[in-house]
Order: sequence, then C-alpha cells, then structure tokens
Amino acid sequence: MVWIDTDMGFDDIQAILMVDHSRFDIAGVSLVFGNAPMAQVRRNASRAKAFFGWNFPIFAGAHQSVLGKVETPIHVLGPQGMPTRGRILPEAPELEMTPALAALAEWLEGLEEPGRILALGPLTNIAILALARPDLRYKIGAITWMGGGATRGNHTPSAEFNAFADPEALAIVLANDLPLRVADLDLCRQVQITPQDVEDLAAANTERSKLLADLLGGFLDIAISRGRPSMSLYDPTAAAAFIAPNAFQFKPAFVSVELASEKSRGRTIVDQREGVEANVSWGMRADAERVRALALEAIAEACFE
Repeated sequence: MVWIDTDMGFDDIQAILMVDHSRFDIAGVSLVFGNAPMAQVRRNASRAKAFFGWNFPIFAGAHQSVLGKVETPIHVLGPQGMPTRGRILPEAPELEMTPALAALAEWLEGLEEPGRILALGPLTNIAILALARPDLRYKIGAITWMGGGATRGNHTPSAEFNAFADPEALAIVLANDLPLRVADLDLCRQVQITPQDVEDLAAANTERSKLLADLLGGFLDIAISRGRPSMSLYDPTAAAAFIAPNAFQFKPAFVSVELASEKSRGRTIVDQREGVEANVSWGMRADAERVRALALEAIAEACFE
C-alpha cells in the first residue's frame, strides 16, 4: 500500500499509472502546488481521475510553501502545468476534496506496519505532517521523493524545482529524521524518452493513446526546443524506484539544503564522504532500460483500459 503526494503534471500522471499498473494499492493521493497553482492542480487531478477511472481518493493539500510563496514552472510547462501539442485532459466536474493533512494522518494511524509514501512534488504536505503530527513520524517506513540534484539544477542553475519551490519544507523533512530516499535530477537524467516512443504510443490509435501521445510529445518538446533529441523521465523514475528498487543503486548521504543565498537557494548539498552520518539514501545509478520499459509499458496499457 502506498500514499502518493503529487503536483499532478503529466509526468506525475505517468508515475501514478506506473504504480497502478504494478498493482500496488494506492490508499490515497494528496495534492500540492508545484507544476501549477493549486486551483489548476485540482482541475488536473479531477480530470485525470475521470479520464483514467481511478478509484482512489484525492485530497487537497498545501496551496503555498511553508513560508507562503507560490513558485511554479509555468514558463516551461504552460498554464495547465503540463505541456501539450494541442490536446488536453477532457473537462470533468471538479472533485470535492477534503484536507490532505487529516486524511494522511488518518491513514497512517490505521496502519499496522509503517506505510510508504511516493512524493512527486514540493515536500510541503510532508513537512506539515511532520510538524503537526510528530507522533506519526514512526508510522512512515519510507518516503521516495523526486527532487534535488547533486550537480546542476533545472529551475535555477543551482536548484531542482521541487526543492526550490519549498526548500524550508525539505529542511523540515531532513531535520525530522524521516526515512527519505531521493531520486534526484542526475538519477532521472539517466532515463530518456525519444520521438519514436511518442510515435509508438500514437500508433495504438485509441482516444487515450491520442491524448497520451500528445502529452508525452509535449513533454518531449521541452528537450527538443533546447536542442536535445530526448527528454529525461523525472517522476516516472521515482515511481520506478518505488516499485522496482532492485533496478537502482542507492547510497547513504548527508543532505542539507541552502535556504539563505539568493543565487543558490534550494540547492541540495550532498555529502557522501566517509564517516559522515547519513540522513537520506541518495540515488546513484538506474537500470535505464528497465526503468524506461516500466514507464512505457504502464502508459501503453493505459491506452486500452
């Protein structure tokens, strides 16, 4: 059983499809601002649930960072938080959503064994849980998070977006000794999709495949517009680390996050020197072909359900 925390862009949808395809029981999904402001994230979630027939509950979480700022990559992803070649998720009535904090706490309280969380956006909801319900920290067995970067950033030269959007939340999670396993930019960049993958998906010629191929193509276009022939899979790589951990190599590390410097705010500093007391497991290597296959198989299956 898993709880998914997401800012519901297209690669988040891919990641959720992967978990669902692997037959994991998704106990609930909490939403957080990130790929778009919360109002759009809620619309994306409502439309995705209707389009894919998801039967798990979805809850409304943090609409801003711990310190009140809202940072999004709309200049890259567009106003819907997911780039497109023309198609969008069909409109659907917006879901009535209860607060994520209460729902996540209730789920953890009811578990006999520690639960696992897959976090695909800023860590604001998890930080709020750690502050509001410190008694539940020990009910969390593992948090697999897509975020951070040991080398260069993507949202800024120094910082990965999920870390930059709420670095205080990341600092809170790190300070509260939560079991964090990180799929960072460098790990995710090992896994790439190409134009052929979009063509193969479109060839299924179903309504779902047309939409998914369009959105996958829009995601790929981010890289193509920057002169690259392929695009990294971010949230799907984190999902693969959750469902197929033996496809990865993780190593202990002590991680901190820069909060003060204007130029390097949100940067994750990864210390793997010998003798350093680790506070996370940091992703080092992925079986790129296996991870890629997991992602593409799940999205292909979704075309026909």
